[in-house]
Amino acid sequence: MSRGCGKPRLGILALAWLCAMSAASAADLSSLGLIRIYQERGLFFARIEPSSPSDDGSQRCSRCTDERRNQPIIGLLLIRNMRLQGDEYVGGDILDPDTGSIYGCKFRLTDGGRKLIMRGYLGISLIGQSQTWQRVEANR
Repeated sequence: MSRGCGKPRLGILALAWLCAMSAASAADLSSLGLIRIYQERGLFFARIEPSSPSDDGSQRCSRCTDERRNQPIIGLLLIRNMRLQGDEYVGGDILDPDTGSIYGCKFRLTDGGRKLIMRGYLGISLIGQSQTWQRVEANR
């Protein structure tokens, strides 16, 4: 579960990583369900998954302006093209499905891999907001 100086690596945790938002920000994603982060072709991505069978599967990303336009929120690709650089995952973007806005993104694991600090930003990371996501155990 770790590499190097005991620091957790998302690549090893990716298939079991589910995040529920614990802090609201301008892009309030807390009502979307769970976020599954996974690795594909050496890059990291995240999709929105249902948090319970009663989640509304009819909601669509009507404000999205790219290929995600009018796609169902459940199953929507939220984070794209992240790569590990040192202790951070960088180089990708994150979508705010409420506004259709796409922001630069970086994140890092803390608390032994139990928390993920995600920062969405415009241009440079100094102009942005962070959210802390809690890892939840996968029952799947």
